[in-house]
Amino acid sequence: MAGAKVIVLYPTPQDVNVFDRAYVHDHAPMVTPENFKGLTKFISSKVVGTPDGSPAPFYRVVELHFPSMEALQAAAASSSAQQAIAHAVSISTGGKPIFLVAEEEISTF
Repeated sequence: MAGAKVIVLYPTPQDVNVFDRAYVHDHAPMVTPENFKGLTKFISSKVVGTPDGSPAPFYRVVELHFPSMEALQAAAASSSAQQAIAHAVSISTGGKPIFLVAEEEISTF
């Protein structure tokens, strides 16, 4: 069974310091297996640039990993996850974050 994940793309905020404070101190602590049942991994990456030096279209990229699409869907439907999603939208002052759902295809070498 393929794993699944939610990818959240945050546009560059109006004030990165305000966003970082809200994200690190308020939002990230909401992303837990208690609030997202079945969550196996949470990766949060701050975008620091692009290969050609142009402004990056996103400030932060976040991944929430689940063992299956069914587990992801069940987690996303919970009231605690809905509150975390609403909070993500509320702190994203550079525009609405983009939420993507993906199935993982893992290659091993």
